[in-house]
Amino acid sequence: MLVGVCDFPGTYTFPPAGYGGIERWLWAVAQGARTAGADVHLIGPGWLRDLEDQWVRKPVRLEDITPGSLAERELKDAGYDLLVVGHEYPSRPEWVRTWRELDCDVATFQHNPSFQHTPDAFDGGRSRLYCYSPEMVERYAKHRPVAELAVHLGLDEAEPPALKGRDLVWLGRIDEDKAPHLAVRAAQILGRRIRLVGPVFDKEYVRRHERIFSSDHVEWVGELGGAAKTAAVAEGAAFVYTYARTYVEAGAAVFGESLRAGTPIAALTWRDGTCAQAALCDRTGAFVIADPSVDDESAARALAEAIEKAAVLDPGEVQQVGFNRFDPVRHFTALAAL
Repeated sequence: MLVGVCDFPGTYTFPPAGYGGIERWLWAVAQGARTAGADVHLIGPGWLRDLEDQWVRKPVRLEDITPGSLAERELKDAGYDLLVVGHEYPSRPEWVRTWRELDCDVATFQHNPSFQHTPDAFDGGRSRLYCYSPEMVERYAKHRPVAELAVHLGLDEAEPPALKGRDLVWLGRIDEDKAPHLAVRAAQILGRRIRLVGPVFDKEYVRRHERIFSSDHVEWVGELGGAAKTAAVAEGAAFVYTYARTYVEAGAAVFGESLRAGTPIAALTWRDGTCAQAALCDRTGAFVIADPSVDDESAARALAEAIEKAAVLDPGEVQQVGFNRFDPVRHFTALAAL
């Protein structure tokens, strides 16, 4: 089986170190496909050049190819069975035109909860859309989505053996949508330290919650990548997951990252069918469904109870379940099943 994994213009590298959701997912698919025995081509100029020693790299993008050109003939002659691409491209006419010339399957994962696809982007067979949670499956029901947990990998992020962590950890972009102030308050209620790992995207949001964010129990770690990022997650007694009431999580990488590191997850959700519920079980974490009408203090107290439940779980079992549930080979096999 020949699989082409396509890049796209973006701010992160392919593969990324640290952050970059779709970029990390594409790299996980490439790794999973190769381990499963498929031949893999990395398509697009964004893939790191030093990968050429071990991977076949095709530095062209389908949407840029001229009909009838040598580049088009070379791609057709390669004989691809499957292309894997970011979620926008099956709805872009110029990309679709080249894909149809290649006469192969295409699979993508919905990483944006609001993107509007063209009506004929997916047929559920030759062109397939995958969604993380029941909530996302429902949002994209007209495109015949397949329920599947996404796997994300970055550079130099191999997980060490699980260990019993000490403090709490929160990881992600720091802004209103991700609502880390709720995690910080929950940690304060429990009298526990919490590490915030990630870049500040919204300084005004941080200023509004300055009192809680400047508390002594908070450690601002900043953006990490590679082994340092993995270590920050692995050293946590529990990973605390939060998001804003109106935000829809399309498929957060942090669930797989945390469980594969052996760190149980305590999640605050606001409704049924979310990514947290799809990713977690009693052996890997705890989640609470808060009424969106309650105030932040009530939500933080409910989250604190979930943290207490998650923090006593066995890291070794968490990691084993994480490796099984968020396995790149299993994920690729699901994407290529048809």
